[in-house]
Amino acid sequence: MVTPNGTTSRSPQPAALATQEDDDDAEIMLETPGAAGHLRTAVVALLIFTLALGIVAPLVMTGIGKLTMPRQVEGSAIEQNGQAVGSSLIGQAIDPKLQPFYFQNRPSAIASSGTPAPYAPDVGSAGSNLSQTSQKQHDAVATNVAGVQASFPNATEIPADLVEASASGLDPHITPESARLQVRAVVENRQKAGQKVTEADIQQMVAANTDGRTLGILGQPRVNVLMLNLALDAALGKPRVP
Repeated sequence: MVTPNGTTSRSPQPAALATQEDDDDAEIMLETPGAAGHLRTAVVALLIFTLALGIVAPLVMTGIGKLTMPRQVEGSAIEQNGQAVGSSLIGQAIDPKLQPFYFQNRPSAIASSGTPAPYAPDVGSAGSNLSQTSQKQHDAVATNVAGVQASFPNATEIPADLVEASASGLDPHITPESARLQVRAVVENRQKAGQKVTEADIQQMVAANTDGRTLGILGQPRVNVLMLNLALDAALGKPRVP
């Protein structure tokens, strides 16, 4: 702008434009809180998620479980005379001296020795991960077949679950066919120990401890070995072994 005395001067900026620039500067400052601000946000988020997911959520789920499924939450433990003797979800190892008087489990891939290999729940849960073409798998099955044939010489057919380990290595169930195969041997050994029992008695115990398909359609009929062996002792008492 030219003044009356011939000099020039800049026109002042409009007030609205100055205010807009100030707001932009303020917004830029808010968007960059600095390292301390980021650290504070991270710590607060960590505390919130730790409290919510590490404490509150587990307590809520445990509470719901104890109200709706109290036995399962405690590990599906089976008690006898007030003491836990095992779990209905985990196969149980049996003393080799007592094995002839009881029904045997499936072989276990996580055990170190035995035919069939005994269960070792303290080792963990795992399968052999061997393929059907593995020679090691064939040798293991052949060894288990020989063991079953030695224990049950009258067997004309051997169910697969008595010679092949389960994927978990801790399967507590056998098929009804596997249980029926063992009936005669269990009866004969119990009779030798002085117990009065017949095959019909043991067959009834097997039938009483056979579970059907889940919801009538899922899975296959199965026998929980621990429950069946406990039923044996409840009806006949523990055998006396020299």
